[in-house]
Amino acid sequence: MKTELDSLATALYVKTDDLLKASPHLAPWRPTVGIAPRLTDAELVTLAMVQAMLGFTSEAKWLRHARSHLRHLFPYLPKQPGYNKRLRKAAELLRRVTRLLATDTSVWSDDVWIVDSTPVEYGRSRETVKRSDLAGWAEYGYCANHSRFFWGLRLHLVCTLQGLPIAFALTGAKADERETLLDLLAAEPHLVAARPGQTLIGDKNYFGRDFEHQVAEQDIRLLRPARKGEPERPGAPLFKPLRQVIESVNGRRSLRSEVAEGPRQMCTQRPRRPVTRRRVTGHPMQKQRGRRPAPGRDGLRLVKRMW
Repeated sequence: MKTELDSLATALYVKTDDLLKASPHLAPWRPTVGIAPRLTDAELVTLAMVQAMLGFTSEAKWLRHARSHLRHLFPYLPKQPGYNKRLRKAAELLRRVTRLLATDTSVWSDDVWIVDSTPVEYGRSRETVKRSDLAGWAEYGYCANHSRFFWGLRLHLVCTLQGLPIAFALTGAKADERETLLDLLAAEPHLVAARPGQTLIGDKNYFGRDFEHQVAEQDIRLLRPARKGEPERPGAPLFKPLRQVIESVNGRRSLRSEVAEGPRQMCTQRPRRPVTRRRVTGHPMQKQRGRRPAPGRDGLRLVKRMW
């Protein structure tokens, strides 16, 4: 297992390094005169990708693990604050490398896509809504699966049946799913142009004569269950088992428990998730449910920030 991971990390480093040499503008900007970073951009991307593949969600735990087991691959490892800052600045580079790796897979050319949206809940209490840095981005919406309202965003995802993301968008909780899908297709027209006759499977919310006409103009075949009062649509016997596939994919990609500290963190597209794995505290005492911290410098610092 260790040997296989070493080979994979080496291949990923070489691919990223070749990409940066061919397109140096993808690298984060830094002054031409100054101290060169001890961890190169290619090593940073490789480190982040390996973190995602091994399933580490905590940057601090991941760096401790890397120092103990991956020193032979990464001679220098930054501390957690520096690692996080470098990742934020390299968001566009991470997105490009992720897309490049996705296009190299066999499932990228799959002729069947599924589209759906899922809530990204950031909070429920009114106090959380008022003090969160996401005010103005997040909004109230309704989750039909759980029959309740939530405050947050909505993740719109287009992916293959194997769960490989093709395109995604984070919108307000009240955004129309049909308009968002059309915007996704318009943002990257080459995705559809390279796949004539692509099949797109959605739920009952992707309906409407004008919407279906615009989708058909892009040579996309839309399959969805019939709404109440409509005649049976093509592919109706397949929708029930396919719905289980869609829920399974959304279960792996869902961000219902994934939240960010603010708009800047939301824009950091990590390889494992479209959004960083952090809690919207808006307040240092939220995790302690209002209890005062134990005496000490950290506790006094939290109390000072609170009051």
